[in-house]
Amino acid sequence: MSSTLTRPAEAGAAREAVAPRRRTRIFALPEARWAAAALVLFLVALPLYLTGAPAWAWGPVFAAVYVTGGWEPGWAGLRALWDKTLDVDLLMVVAALGAAAIGQVLDGALLIVIFATSGALEAIATARTADSVRGLLDLAPATATRLTDAGGESRVPTGRLRVGDTILVRPGERIGADGRVLDGASEVDQATITGEPLPVAKGAGDEVFAGTLNGTGALRVKVERDPADSVIARIVAMVEEASETKAPTQLFIEKVEQRYSLGMVAATVALFALPLLFGADLRTTLLRAMTFMIVASPCAVVLATMPPLLSAIANAGRHGVLVKSAVVMERLGQVDAVALDKTGTLTEGTPRVTDVRPLPGSGPDERELLRLAAAAEHPSEHPLARAIVDAARVRGLDLPPADDFASTPGAGVSARVEGRTVAVGSPARLLDDRTVHPAVAELEQEGRTAVLVTLDGTPAGVLGIADRLREEGAATVAALTALTGTGAVLVTGDNSRAAARLAAEVGITDVRAGLLPQDKVAVVQEMERSGRKVLVVGDGVNDAPALAAAHTGIAMGRAGSDLALETADAVVVRDELAAIPTVVRLSRRARRLVVQNLCVAALFITALVLWDLVGTLPLPLGVAGHEGSTVIVGLNGLRLLADGAWQRSRPDRDR
Repeated sequence: MSSTLTRPAEAGAAREAVAPRRRTRIFALPEARWAAAALVLFLVALPLYLTGAPAWAWGPVFAAVYVTGGWEPGWAGLRALWDKTLDVDLLMVVAALGAAAIGQVLDGALLIVIFATSGALEAIATARTADSVRGLLDLAPATATRLTDAGGESRVPTGRLRVGDTILVRPGERIGADGRVLDGASEVDQATITGEPLPVAKGAGDEVFAGTLNGTGALRVKVERDPADSVIARIVAMVEEASETKAPTQLFIEKVEQRYSLGMVAATVALFALPLLFGADLRTTLLRAMTFMIVASPCAVVLATMPPLLSAIANAGRHGVLVKSAVVMERLGQVDAVALDKTGTLTEGTPRVTDVRPLPGSGPDERELLRLAAAAEHPSEHPLARAIVDAARVRGLDLPPADDFASTPGAGVSARVEGRTVAVGSPARLLDDRTVHPAVAELEQEGRTAVLVTLDGTPAGVLGIADRLREEGAATVAALTALTGTGAVLVTGDNSRAAARLAAEVGITDVRAGLLPQDKVAVVQEMERSGRKVLVVGDGVNDAPALAAAHTGIAMGRAGSDLALETADAVVVRDELAAIPTVVRLSRRARRLVVQNLCVAALFITALVLWDLVGTLPLPLGVAGHEGSTVIVGLNGLRLLADGAWQRSRPDRDR
């Protein structure tokens, strides 16, 4: 894959170039255009050939199939020959031409169409990966407000920022560079970097990241990293690097292709040349050599592999799991370790009120406390405010109007409700600094976010807010543990207390918390260095590098970021966590069918080749045997299309 990484200094120009068309159009790729032309021409010629039309009607059309579908792989194969490398695509073009030379025009054309289509799909996948990496640059703003020594300000491209510059980040803007807050207070949504479900309060001395979204306050930030070395830029680099190096299976396939190609060419040439040296008939010798080329062709082996995997892909797709390729479906069955993100993966990704605790002697009961807090929070758009208002509505509480509403970034809100001053916000800001109320400490110890409610300046109660665990979370972790034979690992950017609480609920003992994207990659690489094939499950931009670096990556589709969905090898479209162990089991069934089919294909090819070498294999019988083997393995693979194959793969069913 050609490099698509754009340096942040050039990010503005890159965004302008990419913005009108975020995805490469399929037919903008020459491989796709040639493959489509070959397929259309083949479908035109096929009925003419099968209905016995004269050769002048279908002959030129089949010739056009050979040209449109074969010239590009053929030319690439010739260039590879120039570099002393034998490409299997060139071998297939030669086999197709050889089949045509002995009258098997249809077989040759079909072979051309298959390989042209395969090349087009590879080109499309490469282009989509490049698009997703370029699209990540859109997270960082194109420009930033840089403050001058004289107290003025100027709008400059973020790529021109330097370490030591001071930038002003206004409410609602994305932060232009990695740095540290000099002054100001706000909440920053940094889920794209750390995966934390809630905005984080930021004040003087706190670190902030490029591409994260500022809340309602203004911040002055001192730039501490060059734009080329920002966290978001490193995410881009890691995704691209991992995308280029994460398929060692491809290296093995290339070695096999070389050996197979050399063996096929050597055997065909020998089968043609040696008999001629001993006076054999030219036409008979050529017919035997071309028959050998046909019966020894790898079509049966290819079909032995693809139908089970493609059937499994189609079945998974019907049940809400998009597996992006046959290679991915095969790799899913190889995983023997699992790393799971927390927010949006094991949890729903939406904060909810879990506790309503009136303080002793404060006056209001649970319903009254929640009603007043929700009334005060109603004008706010903060995620915590929405959680409190939603909790009140679920309980059927009527919210009175609020007057004199005020919001202080990082502290909370206050309003006049029914003649009383209601304040809702951070306990650290609303309580005396020397006071840590037991209810607050208890909630925070349990990994929840504590929100204090005061009435006329007096603490009245505490609300506990947390991201809710998915119902199938514990069962999914147990099923994945049983499949892989090792306990799952929790990798999250959230704090250690929240991570530990959730891990205990789902049965995970290995917890890695407070991780940035590069830290998650390091965890995955550490696991893989120990010989594990790691499955990573995540949903956010911060998970994308780990998804790309892992043996296999699965993204949760409903809340997943565009980059995570593009980078992952598979996507759970319906957000059903239990579908993950199911698709792993389905993959393992597909791999078993692949082994069965390879045995059948090898048996047929070996028998036909030996017959052609030892005896005289009639060409029609050779073609029938070759095509018959493909039909057998194809039908065997199609068994996984049935809905019962998915049901039998579910964790709650016996296999």
